[in-house]
Amino acid sequence: MTSVIDPVAHAPLDLFQRTYRSLLRSSGEIQIEAMVEPYMAAEPVLHEGARNAATDAAALIYSALRLPTCIDRVRLVLLAQSLEVFAHAGYGDVEAWQPVTAPGRRRKMFFDGGETLAVLIASPSDLDDLVPILLALQIEWNKIHRQSGDPVFVRALESGQSDLALAALGLSSEDQVRLRAVWGQELLERLRMIAGRRKRFAVRMLGGSLMAYQRATLRWWWNIEHESPLDLTNRPVYFVSSNTHSLVNLLSGFALRHTDELLDFCRTREHTALLDEYRKIAAMEVPSSRENFFYYVLKKYQADPASVPLFARRLAEEQTCGIQRIPSRLYLDVDTQVIDLAKLRPEWLDPRLRVPGVEALQRSNAVIVNIDYPLGLAAYQILTIVARSVGSLLGVYVLGKAATLNGKIGDVLIPNLVYDDHTANTYQFAQSFVAADVEPYLVYGAVLDNQQAATVRGTFLQNRPFLDALYRSFFTDLEMEAGPFLSAIYEQSFPDRTPQGQSVGFFSPPYDFGFLHYASDTPASKGRNLGSQNLSYFGMDPTYATALACARRILAREVTRLSA
Repeated sequence: MTSVIDPVAHAPLDLFQRTYRSLLRSSGEIQIEAMVEPYMAAEPVLHEGARNAATDAAALIYSALRLPTCIDRVRLVLLAQSLEVFAHAGYGDVEAWQPVTAPGRRRKMFFDGGETLAVLIASPSDLDDLVPILLALQIEWNKIHRQSGDPVFVRALESGQSDLALAALGLSSEDQVRLRAVWGQELLERLRMIAGRRKRFAVRMLGGSLMAYQRATLRWWWNIEHESPLDLTNRPVYFVSSNTHSLVNLLSGFALRHTDELLDFCRTREHTALLDEYRKIAAMEVPSSRENFFYYVLKKYQADPASVPLFARRLAEEQTCGIQRIPSRLYLDVDTQVIDLAKLRPEWLDPRLRVPGVEALQRSNAVIVNIDYPLGLAAYQILTIVARSVGSLLGVYVLGKAATLNGKIGDVLIPNLVYDDHTANTYQFAQSFVAADVEPYLVYGAVLDNQQAATVRGTFLQNRPFLDALYRSFFTDLEMEAGPFLSAIYEQSFPDRTPQGQSVGFFSPPYDFGFLHYASDTPASKGRNLGSQNLSYFGMDPTYATALACARRILAREVTRLSA
Protein backbone atom coordinates (compact mmCIF):
# COMPACT_ATOMS: atom_id res chain seq x y z
CA MET A 1 0.00 0.00 0.00
CA THR A 2 1.42 3.41 -0.94
CA SER A 3 1.42 6.49 1.25
CA VAL A 4 -1.81 8.48 1.46
CA ILE A 5 0.29 11.62 1.00
CA ASP A 6 1.13 12.85 -2.49
CA PRO A 7 4.95 12.49 -2.91
CA VAL A 8 5.07 15.96 -4.45
CA ALA A 9 3.54 17.44 -1.30
CA HIS A 10 5.95 15.42 0.85
CA ALA A 11 9.15 16.20 -1.08
CA PRO A 12 10.17 19.58 0.45
CA LEU A 13 9.35 18.32 3.96
CA ASP A 14 11.44 15.18 3.39
CA LEU A 15 14.33 17.26 2.03
CA PHE A 16 14.31 19.54 5.05
CA GLN A 17 14.20 16.61 7.50
CA ARG A 18 17.01 14.76 5.69
CA THR A 19 19.09 17.94 5.67
CA TYR A 20 19.20 18.50 9.41
CA ARG A 21 19.32 14.80 10.34
CA SER A 22 22.31 14.24 8.03
CA LEU A 23 24.07 17.39 9.23
CA LEU A 24 23.62 16.37 12.87
CA ARG A 25 25.57 13.17 12.24
CA SER A 26 28.68 15.34 12.33
CA SER A 27 30.70 15.24 15.56
CA GLY A 28 31.16 19.02 15.52
CA GLU A 29 28.94 22.08 15.74
CA ILE A 30 26.43 22.70 12.96
CA GLN A 31 25.32 26.23 12.21
CA ILE A 32 21.54 26.56 12.09
CA GLU A 33 22.01 28.98 9.20
CA ALA A 34 22.95 26.01 6.98
CA MET A 35 19.37 24.73 7.30
CA VAL A 36 17.53 27.97 6.57
CA GLU A 37 17.04 27.50 2.81
CA PRO A 38 15.54 23.96 2.92
CA TYR A 39 13.43 25.12 5.89
CA MET A 40 12.00 28.00 3.89
CA ALA A 41 11.53 25.79 0.85
CA ALA A 42 9.40 23.47 3.00
CA GLU A 43 7.07 26.44 3.73
CA PRO A 44 5.86 25.16 7.12
CA VAL A 45 2.30 26.18 7.84
CA LEU A 46 3.32 27.42 11.29
CA HIS A 47 5.78 29.86 9.68
CA GLU A 48 4.19 31.03 6.46
CA GLY A 49 5.76 34.47 6.85
CA ALA A 50 9.34 33.15 7.03
CA ARG A 51 10.39 34.81 3.76
CA ASN A 52 8.61 38.08 4.47
CA ALA A 53 10.53 41.07 5.80
CA ALA A 54 7.80 41.72 8.36
CA THR A 55 7.83 39.90 11.69
CA ASP A 56 5.73 36.73 11.75
CA ALA A 57 4.29 37.10 15.25
CA ALA A 58 2.61 33.67 15.31
CA ALA A 59 5.89 31.86 14.55
CA LEU A 60 7.83 34.04 17.00
CA ILE A 61 5.36 33.39 19.83
CA TYR A 62 5.08 29.66 19.07
CA SER A 63 8.86 29.18 19.19
CA ALA A 64 9.35 31.47 22.23
CA LEU A 65 6.84 29.43 24.25
CA ARG A 66 8.79 26.25 23.57
CA LEU A 67 12.22 27.52 24.57
CA PRO A 68 13.52 28.73 27.96
CA THR A 69 14.04 32.47 28.42
CA CYS A 70 17.81 31.96 28.63
CA ILE A 71 17.68 31.19 24.89
CA ASP A 72 18.33 34.92 24.34
CA ARG A 73 21.89 34.34 25.57
CA VAL A 74 22.42 30.89 24.04
CA ARG A 75 24.70 30.29 21.08
CA LEU A 76 25.30 26.52 21.27
CA VAL A 77 22.62 23.86 21.86
CA LEU A 78 23.95 20.43 22.90
CA LEU A 79 21.72 17.39 22.33
CA ALA A 80 22.07 13.98 24.02
CA GLN A 81 19.88 11.18 25.35
CA SER A 82 21.34 11.03 28.85
CA LEU A 83 23.82 12.58 31.25
CA GLU A 84 26.13 9.63 30.53
CA VAL A 85 26.29 10.65 26.87
CA PHE A 86 27.06 14.25 27.88
CA ALA A 87 29.82 13.03 30.21
CA HIS A 88 31.32 10.80 27.51
CA ALA A 89 31.56 13.87 25.26
CA GLY A 90 33.36 15.87 27.94
CA TYR A 91 30.37 17.58 29.60
CA GLY A 92 30.38 15.72 32.91
CA ASP A 93 29.02 18.61 34.96
CA VAL A 94 25.78 19.22 33.05
CA GLU A 95 23.70 18.11 36.02
CA ALA A 96 25.23 20.99 38.02
CA TRP A 97 24.15 23.56 35.42
CA GLN A 98 21.03 25.63 35.98
CA PRO A 99 17.84 23.61 35.21
CA VAL A 100 15.59 25.62 32.89
CA THR A 101 12.12 25.03 31.48
CA ALA A 102 9.86 26.25 28.70
CA PRO A 103 6.15 26.94 29.25
CA GLY A 104 5.03 25.16 26.08
CA ARG A 105 7.23 22.06 25.92
CA ARG A 106 8.46 19.51 28.47
CA ARG A 107 12.18 18.78 28.15
CA LYS A 108 14.98 18.47 30.64
CA MET A 109 17.32 21.37 29.84
CA PHE A 110 20.36 22.82 31.61
CA PHE A 111 21.98 26.23 31.06
CA ASP A 112 25.66 26.81 31.84
CA GLY A 113 25.09 30.50 32.58
CA GLY A 114 27.08 31.52 29.54
CA GLU A 115 26.11 30.59 26.00
CA THR A 116 25.44 26.83 26.11
CA LEU A 117 22.16 24.98 26.57
CA ALA A 118 22.19 21.20 27.14
CA VAL A 119 18.99 19.38 26.12
CA LEU A 120 18.03 15.80 26.94
CA ILE A 121 16.15 14.26 24.01
CA ALA A 122 13.91 11.19 24.22
CA SER A 123 13.59 10.24 20.54
CA PRO A 124 14.24 11.53 17.00
CA SER A 125 10.94 13.40 17.31
CA ASP A 126 12.72 15.83 19.61
CA LEU A 127 15.00 16.73 16.70
CA ASP A 128 11.99 17.17 14.41
CA ASP A 129 10.54 19.52 17.02
CA LEU A 130 13.55 21.42 18.35
CA VAL A 131 15.51 22.17 15.17
CA PRO A 132 12.60 23.93 13.38
CA ILE A 133 11.78 25.86 16.57
CA LEU A 134 15.36 27.16 16.73
CA LEU A 135 15.19 28.06 13.04
CA ALA A 136 11.91 29.92 13.46
CA LEU A 137 13.24 31.89 16.43
CA GLN A 138 16.51 32.76 14.68
CA ILE A 139 14.74 33.91 11.51
CA GLU A 140 12.29 36.11 13.41
CA TRP A 141 14.98 37.36 15.81
CA ASN A 142 17.14 38.50 12.89
CA LYS A 143 14.18 40.21 11.24
CA ILE A 144 13.72 42.30 14.38
CA HIS A 145 17.48 42.86 14.61
CA ARG A 146 17.45 44.40 11.15
CA GLN A 147 15.02 46.98 12.51
CA SER A 148 17.86 48.35 14.64
CA GLY A 149 18.56 50.60 11.66
CA ASP A 150 15.11 52.16 11.99
CA PRO A 151 15.39 55.38 14.06
CA VAL A 152 11.76 55.13 15.18
CA PHE A 153 12.34 51.62 16.57
CA VAL A 154 15.62 52.66 18.23
CA ARG A 155 14.11 55.74 19.88
CA ALA A 156 11.19 53.72 21.16
CA LEU A 157 13.57 51.23 22.81
CA GLU A 158 15.74 53.99 24.28
CA SER A 159 12.74 55.80 25.74
CA GLY A 160 11.08 52.61 27.01
CA GLN A 161 7.99 53.02 24.81
CA SER A 162 7.11 49.42 24.10
CA ASP A 163 3.92 50.34 22.21
CA LEU A 164 5.89 52.37 19.67
CA ALA A 165 8.57 49.68 19.41
CA LEU A 166 6.02 46.96 18.61
CA ALA A 167 4.21 49.24 16.17
CA ALA A 168 7.53 49.94 14.42
CA LEU A 169 7.86 46.18 13.87
CA GLY A 170 4.58 46.26 11.97
CA LEU A 171 2.73 44.06 14.48
CA SER A 172 -1.03 44.25 14.61
CA SER A 173 -2.68 45.27 17.87
CA GLU A 174 -3.76 41.65 18.41
CA ASP A 175 -0.21 40.37 17.88
CA GLN A 176 1.11 43.04 20.25
CA VAL A 177 -1.22 41.79 22.98
CA ARG A 178 -0.10 38.20 22.42
CA LEU A 179 3.59 39.05 22.52
CA ARG A 180 3.11 41.04 25.73
CA ALA A 181 1.33 38.06 27.28
CA VAL A 182 4.28 35.78 26.43
CA TRP A 183 7.20 38.07 27.34
CA GLY A 184 5.50 40.10 30.06
CA GLN A 185 7.74 42.53 31.92
CA GLU A 186 10.78 41.27 30.00
CA LEU A 187 9.42 42.59 26.70
CA LEU A 188 11.57 45.73 26.42
CA GLU A 189 14.69 44.01 27.73
CA ARG A 190 14.34 41.21 25.20
CA LEU A 191 13.69 43.60 22.33
CA ARG A 192 16.83 45.56 23.28
CA MET A 193 18.86 42.36 23.36
CA ILE A 194 17.52 41.33 19.95
CA ALA A 195 18.30 44.76 18.53
CA GLY A 196 21.80 44.59 19.96
CA ARG A 197 23.06 41.48 18.18
CA ARG A 198 22.32 39.03 15.43
CA LYS A 199 21.36 35.49 16.46
CA ARG A 200 23.58 32.65 15.21
CA PHE A 201 22.54 29.34 16.77
CA ALA A 202 24.78 26.29 16.53
CA VAL A 203 23.70 22.72 17.35
CA ARG A 204 25.81 19.71 18.27
CA MET A 205 24.48 16.18 18.53
CA LEU A 206 26.48 14.12 21.05
CA GLY A 207 24.79 10.74 20.53
CA GLY A 208 22.14 9.56 18.13
CA SER A 209 22.02 5.76 18.19
CA LEU A 210 18.74 3.89 18.58
CA MET A 211 20.32 2.01 21.48
CA ALA A 212 20.96 5.28 23.32
CA TYR A 213 17.26 6.19 23.11
CA GLN A 214 16.26 2.72 24.32
CA ARG A 215 18.75 2.85 27.19
CA ALA A 216 17.45 6.24 28.34
CA THR A 217 13.85 4.96 28.27
CA LEU A 218 14.79 1.81 30.17
CA ARG A 219 16.51 3.80 32.89
CA TRP A 220 13.47 6.09 33.12
CA TRP A 221 11.36 2.97 33.78
CA TRP A 222 13.85 1.57 36.32
CA ASN A 223 13.31 4.72 38.38
CA ILE A 224 9.56 4.07 38.35
CA GLU A 225 10.04 0.44 39.43
CA HIS A 226 12.38 1.58 42.20
CA GLU A 227 10.07 4.33 43.50
CA SER A 228 6.79 2.44 43.18
CA PRO A 229 5.44 0.89 46.39
CA LEU A 230 4.05 -1.96 44.25
CA ASP A 231 5.85 -4.76 42.46
CA LEU A 232 4.77 -3.95 38.91
CA THR A 233 6.45 -7.01 37.44
CA ASN A 234 3.54 -9.26 38.44
CA ARG A 235 0.59 -6.84 38.34
CA PRO A 236 -1.99 -6.44 35.56
CA VAL A 237 -1.81 -2.86 34.31
CA TYR A 238 -4.07 -0.34 32.61
CA PHE A 239 -1.66 1.99 30.81
CA VAL A 240 -2.80 5.59 30.25
CA SER A 241 -0.98 8.40 28.44
CA SER A 242 -2.66 11.67 29.40
CA ASN A 243 -1.46 14.32 31.88
CA THR A 244 -0.59 14.51 35.56
CA HIS A 245 -3.74 16.11 36.92
CA SER A 246 -7.05 14.91 35.43
CA LEU A 247 -7.10 11.20 36.34
CA VAL A 248 -5.73 11.83 39.81
CA ASN A 249 -8.25 14.59 40.50
CA LEU A 250 -11.11 12.34 39.41
CA LEU A 251 -9.95 9.29 41.37
CA SER A 252 -8.93 11.08 44.57
CA GLY A 253 -11.74 13.66 44.73
CA PHE A 254 -9.39 15.90 46.73
CA ALA A 255 -10.53 19.22 45.24
CA LEU A 256 -14.17 18.35 45.87
CA ARG A 257 -13.48 17.78 49.58
CA HIS A 258 -11.72 21.14 49.98
CA THR A 259 -14.04 23.50 48.14
CA ASP A 260 -14.18 26.03 51.01
CA GLU A 261 -10.45 26.68 50.89
CA LEU A 262 -10.49 26.89 47.09
CA LEU A 263 -13.36 29.41 47.20
CA ASP A 264 -11.39 31.48 49.73
CA PHE A 265 -8.60 31.60 47.15
CA CYS A 266 -11.11 32.79 44.53
CA ARG A 267 -12.14 35.63 46.84
CA THR A 268 -8.72 37.26 46.62
CA ARG A 269 -8.73 40.40 44.51
CA GLU A 270 -6.92 39.03 41.48
CA HIS A 271 -9.23 36.02 41.16
CA THR A 272 -12.68 37.57 41.53
CA ALA A 273 -13.50 36.53 37.95
CA LEU A 274 -13.30 32.91 39.11
CA LEU A 275 -15.71 33.65 41.93
CA ASP A 276 -18.12 35.22 39.44
CA GLU A 277 -17.89 32.08 37.31
CA TYR A 278 -18.66 29.89 40.32
CA ARG A 279 -21.73 31.96 41.18
CA LYS A 280 -23.01 31.54 37.62
CA ILE A 281 -22.44 27.78 37.82
CA ALA A 282 -24.25 27.57 41.15
CA ALA A 283 -27.15 29.59 39.74
CA MET A 284 -27.15 27.39 36.61
CA GLU A 285 -26.62 30.47 34.42
CA VAL A 286 -23.79 28.72 32.57
CA PRO A 287 -23.55 25.00 31.73
CA SER A 288 -20.01 24.56 33.09
CA SER A 289 -19.25 21.66 35.42
CA ARG A 290 -18.91 22.43 39.12
CA GLU A 291 -16.36 19.63 39.52
CA ASN A 292 -14.23 20.85 36.60
CA PHE A 293 -14.31 24.37 38.03
CA PHE A 294 -12.75 23.22 41.30
CA TYR A 295 -10.13 21.15 39.46
CA TYR A 296 -9.15 24.29 37.57
CA VAL A 297 -8.99 26.40 40.74
CA LEU A 298 -6.85 23.72 42.41
CA LYS A 299 -4.34 24.00 39.58
CA LYS A 300 -4.30 27.80 39.80
CA TYR A 301 -3.97 27.71 43.59
CA GLN A 302 -0.87 25.51 43.39
CA ALA A 303 1.17 28.52 42.16
CA ASP A 304 0.28 30.45 45.34
CA PRO A 305 2.78 30.08 48.25
CA ALA A 306 -0.18 29.97 50.64
CA SER A 307 -1.22 26.62 49.14
CA VAL A 308 1.73 24.63 50.55
CA PRO A 309 -0.17 23.16 53.54
CA LEU A 310 -3.12 22.15 51.35
CA PHE A 311 -0.92 20.35 48.84
CA ALA A 312 0.93 18.56 51.61
CA ARG A 313 -2.44 17.19 52.68
CA ARG A 314 -3.21 16.28 49.09
CA LEU A 315 -0.10 14.13 48.86
CA ALA A 316 -0.99 12.31 52.09
CA GLU A 317 -4.61 11.74 51.05
CA GLU A 318 -3.58 10.47 47.61
CA GLN A 319 -1.30 7.91 49.19
CA THR A 320 -4.18 6.86 51.44
CA CYS A 321 -6.23 5.97 48.36
CA GLY A 322 -3.40 4.22 46.52
CA ILE A 323 -2.06 7.03 44.33
CA GLN A 324 1.71 7.39 44.12
CA ARG A 325 3.33 10.24 42.15
CA ILE A 326 6.73 9.42 40.65
CA PRO A 327 8.57 12.38 39.09
CA SER A 328 11.04 11.73 36.31
CA ARG A 329 14.67 12.13 37.26
CA LEU A 330 17.44 12.49 34.73
CA TYR A 331 16.13 10.88 31.56
CA LEU A 332 12.74 11.38 29.87
CA ASP A 333 10.82 14.37 31.16
CA VAL A 334 7.74 12.20 31.68
CA ASP A 335 6.25 12.07 35.19
CA THR A 336 4.26 9.00 36.20
CA GLN A 337 1.51 8.03 38.61
CA VAL A 338 0.96 4.49 39.87
CA ILE A 339 -2.61 3.95 41.10
CA ASP A 340 -3.57 0.85 43.10
CA LEU A 341 -7.24 0.23 42.23
CA ALA A 342 -7.86 -1.81 45.39
CA LYS A 343 -7.13 1.22 47.58
CA LEU A 344 -9.45 3.67 45.83
CA ARG A 345 -12.22 4.93 48.09
CA PRO A 346 -15.58 4.88 46.26
CA GLU A 347 -16.97 7.70 48.42
CA TRP A 348 -14.06 9.95 47.37
CA LEU A 349 -14.44 9.39 43.63
CA ASP A 350 -15.76 12.14 41.39
CA PRO A 351 -19.55 11.46 41.37
CA ARG A 352 -19.40 10.89 37.61
CA LEU A 353 -17.12 7.86 38.17
CA ARG A 354 -19.33 5.85 40.47
CA VAL A 355 -20.07 3.03 38.05
CA PRO A 356 -22.25 0.10 39.19
CA GLY A 357 -20.31 -2.35 41.34
CA VAL A 358 -17.39 0.01 41.98
CA GLU A 359 -17.17 -1.28 45.57
CA ALA A 360 -15.78 -4.55 44.17
CA LEU A 361 -12.50 -2.79 43.33
CA GLN A 362 -11.25 -3.54 46.85
CA ARG A 363 -10.57 -7.08 45.57
CA SER A 364 -8.60 -5.88 42.54
CA ASN A 365 -4.93 -6.57 41.95
CA ALA A 366 -4.79 -4.24 38.94
CA VAL A 367 -2.88 -0.98 38.67
CA ILE A 368 -3.22 2.14 36.53
CA VAL A 369 0.10 3.46 35.24
CA ASN A 370 -0.59 6.99 34.05
CA ILE A 371 2.18 8.91 32.27
CA ASP A 372 2.45 12.53 31.21
CA TYR A 373 2.00 12.21 27.45
CA PRO A 374 5.32 11.94 25.58
CA LEU A 375 6.34 13.54 22.30
CA GLY A 376 6.23 11.58 19.06
CA LEU A 377 8.43 8.50 18.76
CA ALA A 378 9.12 8.44 22.51
CA ALA A 379 5.64 6.89 22.77
CA TYR A 380 6.88 3.75 20.97
CA GLN A 381 9.89 3.41 23.27
CA ILE A 382 7.82 3.89 26.43
CA LEU A 383 5.00 1.47 25.63
CA THR A 384 7.49 -1.16 24.46
CA ILE A 385 9.45 -0.96 27.72
CA VAL A 386 6.32 -0.90 29.90
CA ALA A 387 4.70 -3.85 28.11
CA ARG A 388 7.72 -6.07 28.57
CA SER A 389 8.23 -5.04 32.22
CA VAL A 390 4.79 -5.36 33.86
CA GLY A 391 2.83 -8.50 34.65
CA SER A 392 0.36 -7.96 31.80
CA LEU A 393 -1.45 -5.16 30.01
CA LEU A 394 -5.23 -5.00 30.34
CA GLY A 395 -5.68 -1.81 28.35
CA VAL A 396 -3.87 1.07 26.66
CA TYR A 397 -5.59 4.45 26.46
CA VAL A 398 -4.12 7.58 24.91
CA LEU A 399 -5.57 11.01 25.67
CA GLY A 400 -3.98 14.11 24.21
CA LYS A 401 -4.07 17.24 22.11
CA ALA A 402 -4.48 17.28 18.35
CA ALA A 403 -5.00 19.69 15.50
CA THR A 404 -8.26 19.54 13.60
CA LEU A 405 -8.92 20.32 9.95
CA ASN A 406 -12.71 20.14 10.16
CA GLY A 407 -13.61 21.06 13.74
CA LYS A 408 -12.92 23.81 16.23
CA ILE A 409 -10.75 24.22 19.28
CA GLY A 410 -12.30 22.29 22.19
CA ASP A 411 -13.84 19.52 20.08
CA VAL A 412 -13.07 15.87 20.89
CA LEU A 413 -11.92 13.62 18.03
CA ILE A 414 -12.16 9.82 18.19
CA PRO A 415 -10.31 8.06 15.36
CA ASN A 416 -10.73 4.47 14.22
CA LEU A 417 -8.13 4.75 11.46
CA VAL A 418 -4.63 6.21 11.79
CA TYR A 419 -2.09 6.97 9.07
CA ASP A 420 1.44 7.10 10.50
CA ASP A 421 3.77 9.39 8.59
CA HIS A 422 6.80 7.76 10.24
CA THR A 423 6.12 4.30 8.78
CA ALA A 424 3.57 5.10 6.03
CA ASN A 425 1.39 2.45 7.68
CA THR A 426 -2.39 2.79 7.87
CA TYR A 427 -3.83 1.24 11.02
CA GLN A 428 -7.49 0.26 11.28
CA PHE A 429 -8.99 -0.87 14.58
CA ALA A 430 -12.13 -1.06 16.68
CA GLN A 431 -12.09 1.93 19.01
CA SER A 432 -12.66 1.47 22.73
CA PHE A 433 -14.60 4.74 22.75
CA VAL A 434 -17.57 6.17 20.89
CA ALA A 435 -19.12 9.62 20.98
CA ALA A 436 -21.67 8.57 23.63
CA ASP A 437 -18.81 7.90 26.09
CA VAL A 438 -17.72 11.54 25.99
CA GLU A 439 -20.82 13.59 25.10
CA PRO A 440 -22.43 13.60 28.59
CA TYR A 441 -19.34 15.36 30.00
CA LEU A 442 -18.52 17.82 27.20
CA VAL A 443 -20.23 21.22 27.43
CA TYR A 444 -18.63 23.59 24.92
CA GLY A 445 -17.43 21.37 22.08
CA ALA A 446 -18.62 18.58 19.81
CA VAL A 447 -17.58 14.92 19.82
CA LEU A 448 -16.57 13.56 16.41
CA ASP A 449 -16.07 9.79 16.30
CA ASN A 450 -15.27 7.56 13.30
CA GLN A 451 -12.54 10.03 12.36
CA GLN A 452 -9.32 9.41 10.43
CA ALA A 453 -6.16 10.59 12.18
CA ALA A 454 -2.71 11.30 10.76
CA THR A 455 0.35 11.01 12.96
CA VAL A 456 2.69 13.73 11.72
CA ARG A 457 6.43 13.92 12.28
CA GLY A 458 6.42 17.40 13.78
CA THR A 459 4.40 20.56 14.08
CA PHE A 460 6.68 22.37 11.63
CA LEU A 461 6.86 19.40 9.23
CA GLN A 462 3.54 20.35 7.65
CA ASN A 463 2.82 22.72 4.77
CA ARG A 464 -0.28 23.69 2.81
CA PRO A 465 0.06 20.96 0.13
CA PHE A 466 0.59 18.38 2.90
CA LEU A 467 -2.55 19.50 4.77
CA ASP A 468 -4.55 19.67 1.53
CA ALA A 469 -3.51 16.11 0.65
CA LEU A 470 -4.61 14.91 4.10
CA TYR A 471 -7.94 16.69 3.89
CA ARG A 472 -8.67 15.31 0.41
CA SER A 473 -8.16 11.83 1.88
CA PHE A 474 -10.50 12.66 4.81
CA PHE A 475 -7.71 12.81 7.42
CA THR A 476 -8.87 15.57 9.74
CA ASP A 477 -7.26 14.67 13.09
CA LEU A 478 -3.53 15.55 13.24
CA GLU A 479 -1.37 14.50 16.19
CA MET A 480 2.05 12.99 16.97
CA GLU A 481 1.72 9.88 19.16
CA ALA A 482 -0.96 7.48 17.88
CA GLY A 483 1.28 6.01 15.15
CA PRO A 484 4.21 5.23 17.49
CA PHE A 485 1.84 3.75 20.09
CA LEU A 486 0.24 1.59 17.38
CA SER A 487 3.68 0.44 16.20
CA ALA A 488 4.36 -0.77 19.74
CA ILE A 489 0.94 -2.46 19.91
CA TYR A 490 1.65 -4.15 16.55
CA GLU A 491 4.87 -5.69 17.91
CA GLN A 492 2.92 -6.94 20.93
CA SER A 493 0.29 -8.49 18.64
CA PHE A 494 2.35 -10.11 15.86
CA PRO A 495 5.69 -11.98 15.71
CA ASP A 496 7.22 -9.30 13.47
CA ARG A 497 8.75 -5.86 13.65
CA THR A 498 6.58 -2.96 12.55
CA PRO A 499 6.25 -3.01 8.73
CA GLN A 500 6.51 -0.04 6.37
CA GLY A 501 3.84 1.19 3.99
CA GLN A 502 1.27 -1.46 4.91
CA SER A 503 -2.41 -1.54 5.83
CA VAL A 504 -2.67 -3.07 9.31
CA GLY A 505 -5.88 -4.26 10.91
CA PHE A 506 -6.21 -5.07 14.61
CA PHE A 507 -9.01 -7.61 14.63
CA SER A 508 -7.87 -9.50 17.74
CA PRO A 509 -5.71 -7.09 19.75
CA PRO A 510 -3.94 -8.41 22.85
CA TYR A 511 -5.80 -5.92 25.06
CA ASP A 512 -8.35 -3.11 24.97
CA PHE A 513 -7.06 0.17 23.51
CA GLY A 514 -8.38 3.51 22.34
CA PHE A 515 -7.50 7.10 21.50
CA LEU A 516 -9.21 10.33 22.53
CA HIS A 517 -7.92 13.60 21.09
CA TYR A 518 -9.11 17.08 21.95
CA ALA A 519 -8.53 19.84 19.45
CA SER A 520 -6.08 22.52 20.56
CA ASP A 521 -5.04 23.78 17.13
CA THR A 522 -6.64 24.62 13.81
CA PRO A 523 -3.62 24.78 11.48
CA ALA A 524 -5.72 25.59 8.44
CA SER A 525 -6.43 28.98 10.09
CA LYS A 526 -3.27 31.05 10.28
CA GLY A 527 -2.22 31.82 13.82
CA ARG A 528 -4.89 29.64 15.44
CA ASN A 529 -2.57 27.46 17.47
CA LEU A 530 -1.33 27.18 21.00
CA GLY A 531 1.32 29.80 20.23
CA SER A 532 -1.40 32.38 19.90
CA GLN A 533 -4.22 30.95 22.03
CA ASN A 534 -4.36 29.44 25.51
CA LEU A 535 -7.13 26.94 26.19
CA SER A 536 -7.10 28.11 29.84
CA TYR A 537 -10.30 27.43 31.78
CA PHE A 538 -12.27 26.20 28.78
CA GLY A 539 -9.51 23.69 28.06
CA MET A 540 -10.67 21.86 31.17
CA ASP A 541 -13.88 20.91 29.37
CA PRO A 542 -12.43 18.50 26.76
CA THR A 543 -9.60 17.47 29.07
CA TYR A 544 -11.95 16.20 31.77
CA ALA A 545 -14.56 14.89 29.34
CA THR A 546 -11.94 12.56 27.83
CA ALA A 547 -10.46 11.68 31.22
CA LEU A 548 -13.92 10.77 32.54
CA ALA A 549 -14.58 8.51 29.54
CA CYS A 550 -11.22 6.80 30.07
CA ALA A 551 -11.56 6.39 33.85
CA ARG A 552 -15.14 5.08 33.57
CA ARG A 553 -14.03 2.49 31.00
CA ILE A 554 -11.18 1.29 33.21
CA LEU A 555 -13.34 1.02 36.33
CA ALA A 556 -16.22 -0.67 34.50
CA ARG A 557 -13.93 -3.19 32.80
CA GLU A 558 -12.19 -3.97 36.07
CA VAL A 559 -15.50 -4.54 37.84
CA THR A 560 -16.49 -6.91 35.02
CA ARG A 561 -13.13 -8.71 35.20
CA LEU A 562 -13.50 -9.20 38.95
CA SER A 563 -17.04 -10.54 38.64
CA ALA A 564 -15.88 -13.03 36.00
